[in-house]
Amino acid sequence: MKAMILAAGLGTRLRPLTDNRPKALVELSGRTLLEITLTRLRTFGVTEVIINVHHFADLIIDYLKSNKNFGMRIEISREDVLLDTGGGLKKAGWFFLEDSTRLDEPFLLHNVDVISTIDLSHMLQFHTENQALATIAVQSRETSRYLLFDDHFHLRGRRTSGTATSAPSRGFGAMNPGCAPQSTAAQNSSGMASVDPEAREVAPKRSESLEVRQGTASAVPQSVVSSGASAPEVESSQPLHALAFSGIHIISPRLLPMLTEEGIFSIIPSYLRLAAQGQKILAFRADNYYWRDLGKPGDLAQAAQDLQQNVFL
Repeated sequence: MKAMILAAGLGTRLRPLTDNRPKALVELSGRTLLEITLTRLRTFGVTEVIINVHHFADLIIDYLKSNKNFGMRIEISREDVLLDTGGGLKKAGWFFLEDSTRLDEPFLLHNVDVISTIDLSHMLQFHTENQALATIAVQSRETSRYLLFDDHFHLRGRRTSGTATSAPSRGFGAMNPGCAPQSTAAQNSSGMASVDPEAREVAPKRSESLEVRQGTASAVPQSVVSSGASAPEVESSQPLHALAFSGIHIISPRLLPMLTEEGIFSIIPSYLRLAAQGQKILAFRADNYYWRDLGKPGDLAQAAQDLQQNVFL
């Protein structure tokens, strides 16, 4: 299986740790975030990886060479200008299209600065069985940006709210992964780290906006912004469920030619556009798993403490 690790970001929230190194080489309990991510992916059968780099790119390349690529085939996608998630994936798309015999084989897209115990094999099975174009791991926790899903796991929109309120440092939701989404009212009371992986290094907004693909979301009433794209008709009263994205995707290579956006762009608007066109962009519920964003020094300290307490392995 192939994967892409998103490691090009500046890591501004991790300063001063990133003043002289990329966030991929910041350490957690003596291991770099890049090593942790590569080891985890290898455990789930990933043998070939492409990594996008920008900030202190040569340090990452030298690190991989000194560690013999951790026994994996690793390619590098250099970004002279940060391309964001969508632009970065599009630039690296050749890696997933190079073998014509593997064009039906899904691949993983994983942020380097998130850590979790999410069962990627189960997530892959969910993706394959539902013939999804993309499947994204989500949880019921507080965030500054919510993705909206219907009762059949389909992405229907997103909501941007005011300043995010950090949830307690750890905890596990009540639902099994892959189960039908709960409404926002069923937020995980014990909490998870709350930073949206698609909203890092972006100033929080105090106003709230809502984009939906169709109708009015009864579970999340606010102003509605139409995409102008066609979508399957649904009952206007159908509730949508607001969930937090976790920075982990499984993607079918057939998505790559559908990325018509150019230059610097986030993949979430691309997902919203494709969902509006009737493509399956699905939620994989990951409430029962440990997950933490490692975007700040305090997050690293908490994760190190969790590791000592065997909260995750």
